[in-house]
Amino acid sequence: MIGLDTNILVRYLVQDDPVQSLRASHFMDRHCTVDDPCLVNDIVLCEMAWVLESAYDYPKGAIVEVLEKLLMTNGLEVADKNTVWVALKDYRATKADFADCLIGRINSTLGCAQTATFDKALKSLSGFKPL
Repeated sequence: MIGLDTNILVRYLVQDDPVQSLRASHFMDRHCTVDDPCLVNDIVLCEMAWVLESAYDYPKGAIVEVLEKLLMTNGLEVADKNTVWVALKDYRATKADFADCLIGRINSTLGCAQTATFDKALKSLSGFKPL
């Protein structure tokens, strides 16, 4: 299995750099298959959501769509896919960013009753304890 870095996924999705986008597309087409999918880990998903929002001005709805498509792509294996789906549901329904939603859900999955935070935007998100 081959792991993907955020920059490969972003170039593949956004197609904004002719040279790197072409290289990313060729790589993904050749190496990310149903029989041998490429791995996308949680940090890559968080970075990708942040890059799409901050560098490319993607609205939240578009980021949700991108993440949903990645989760359903046969040539990609997403680490802890079920937790990511639940975090994506939280992200869609709240003002929290995707990374925070995933942090909370991973912590819950690992047995944490709560996740302590100073982020006031997370007060309405289940599993967070604002200090």
